[in-house]
Amino acid sequence: MAILAISKLGNPILRQKALPLTPAEIKKAAFQQLIDDMFETMYDEPGIGLAAPQVGRSQQLVVMDCPGEGGFPKTVLINPTIQFYGPEQVEGWEGCLSVDGLRGKVTRPSTVRVTGLDRNGKPFDFEASGLYAVCIQHELDHLIGKLFIDRMTDFSTLTQMDEFQKYWQKEPASVI
Repeated sequence: MAILAISKLGNPILRQKALPLTPAEIKKAAFQQLIDDMFETMYDEPGIGLAAPQVGRSQQLVVMDCPGEGGFPKTVLINPTIQFYGPEQVEGWEGCLSVDGLRGKVTRPSTVRVTGLDRNGKPFDFEASGLYAVCIQHELDHLIGKLFIDRMTDFSTLTQMDEFQKYWQKEPASVI
């Protein structure tokens, strides 16, 4: 496995719509290796989600994992689509491995239903809530060229990480 370079704010790939994958591409050993490398990169940073455009690939691929209480299972999403957004909204702090050192408050639906393919190309359809739903939305935004800062409505909450930890952080938090 390998640690991949993270594309940073300003890299044009972060503002492009990622391309869907074919079943033949999903089965290739190189693609399966990319999934493993993305997990290793995400854990190394550390983060809880990573989309292929963040490692320089225009592909509709997301990896996520947040073990422990309040977290969610190791997840691979290929060609994902959100089918339903729940009516309740939640406001929370978000950060991004592609936007170094910043956090900001973003309001998102607290529940989503998502469809797509797993790492083996098998269809899935599931509902997620809480942090899992927020992370899915954050990572799927990367597949349409959006960053969390594009979803912010109040830029007075945009905070440098050191200041976030000093003044705002109430408990340990991973970067989405």
